[in-house]
Amino acid sequence: MSLIVIVLALLIEQVRPMPVARWVLRPLGRLATYIEEKLNDGRLNSGVAATALLVVSCTGATWLIYGLLESVQPVLAFAFSLLVLYMTMGVRHESHYFTDIHVALRLGELSRARMLLGEWSGRDCEAADSSEVTRLAIEQALVSAHRNVYGAIFWFILLPGPVGAVLYRVSSFLDLHWGARQDEEFGRFGEASRAWFGWIDWLPVRLTAFSFSVVGNFEDAVLCWRTQSGLWMNRSSGILLSSGGGALGVRLGLPRHEAGQLVDRPEMGCGDDARIEFMQGTVGLIWRALCFCLLALALIGIASWVAH
Repeated sequence: MSLIVIVLALLIEQVRPMPVARWVLRPLGRLATYIEEKLNDGRLNSGVAATALLVVSCTGATWLIYGLLESVQPVLAFAFSLLVLYMTMGVRHESHYFTDIHVALRLGELSRARMLLGEWSGRDCEAADSSEVTRLAIEQALVSAHRNVYGAIFWFILLPGPVGAVLYRVSSFLDLHWGARQDEEFGRFGEASRAWFGWIDWLPVRLTAFSFSVVGNFEDAVLCWRTQSGLWMNRSSGILLSSGGGALGVRLGLPRHEAGQLVDRPEMGCGDDARIEFMQGTVGLIWRALCFCLLALALIGIASWVAH
């Protein structure tokens, strides 16, 4: 049944994308800000308490509603799972940025591509040339695909009903909302959410990298994954970028312009410098990896059915 829910959620999202910022990110942001204002004293323990409070409350409420619906009518529980997965997982949550950047570069509108990339990544991209914009967009797409699709699918399969999808989405959000903050005023409050997400994403990120390797250039993807991923500041992102770059045959990472300076970054992947043509290849890689995951789930389901 889980596979059916996943496929239906993906199909519905292709027809009518969920306005995730309105219905998911903004409510979560307001709730996270309220809890932060009440609990943040700059210490690690307060971050642990806040992360646990938000994660447990969201997943607990989801589990309770799902359990009640399951006891009343399984069809209602199925519909609830579909709705929650539709809200928490989706290829098109951020893919419109990638598509618009691709179109802008094709039309030679570099300034527009820079603006779109800056909005998407939250970083200054005004000094980036066409190759750098392409490279950064591919990097953002690979990480986004994992967080919005593959990681959510893994936990949706692992836990009952839609609980896993909510667990992953909330944890990922807190990692970006609290864990990414490094300012002194914020203190150590965000370390807990960063460590928590690193733990629950440990296996999913490696399965995503494996999927990239299988549907792309396997040897280069695995080699880059083994030799380069540890060089990246964020290990999970390093795994995705090194395996994805190797699978595509494109060099990612490398120095980038930010705030008027050239920021040094290690090379991820291998092969040619980033060109616009690789953006279409990135879309193909993401979709092939998704199809591979769905096929694997289908085969596991068939094997389980035959065994019984």
